[in-house]
Amino acid sequence: MPPRNRRRAPAPQLNEAAQLADQLQAAGFTKRDIARIIGRDPSLVSQFYTRHKGAAFVPALTHALAAVQTAGITDTTELAAIAAPHITRRTTASGTPARVRTKAVLITPAGTGTGRAGAQAIASGSTRLRTLIAEAARHGLRIAFTVRLAKTAFVHPSGSRTDSPGIRRNVIQRADHTEERSYGSSATGGFDAADFARRTDQAAGDVTAAIHQWLVETGRIHPDASILHLELRTWRPRA
Repeated sequence: MPPRNRRRAPAPQLNEAAQLADQLQAAGFTKRDIARIIGRDPSLVSQFYTRHKGAAFVPALTHALAAVQTAGITDTTELAAIAAPHITRRTTASGTPARVRTKAVLITPAGTGTGRAGAQAIASGSTRLRTLIAEAARHGLRIAFTVRLAKTAFVHPSGSRTDSPGIRRNVIQRADHTEERSYGSSATGGFDAADFARRTDQAAGDVTAAIHQWLVETGRIHPDASILHLELRTWRPRA
């Protein structure tokens, strides 16, 4: 018997948020850029396509796209400022604003605080850590951080006194050929949180980029290296 002709299923219709995201991408923006514009994670932008989410962001995306097309604005920080007034919280079935799920960033009265960023947060600039840095700067705290990169990404071998750890106890070598190295501590005095707050602002809120730039500037990693994990710690300096 001759094979039956099978009709192909029509391509799923993109919702309005995905259509606007497509237009922004055609204008040169990435999903990561779009996520920054609406103040959300890039995974949500992907869900415009896979799970038909994003209806609450249509007004914000519309205004951002109009700013790109009519005013030629390409800076994501400016576009985020334009979009922000048009982003509304979704509501529950009872009509009350839905609770936003966030990870709390806590600095204790003693000045100690910790924040971590894994692969997904790193990809979006570790923006959750910006709050920790900003609060630490506001309170005049010191800061230290631990980064994980491929072993070959570091300029100096582990244990080198040229690098901040100086001794191997501040270096963790992993089976996947990556290393964790810590920079700064209460014993050595750490770093001024205000300096890293300025660096983060200069990087448009991208904490990953700010830390990466510092590591490159101080000759600790190669410029093309990628940070895989990031942890920040804060404390109050001794009087």
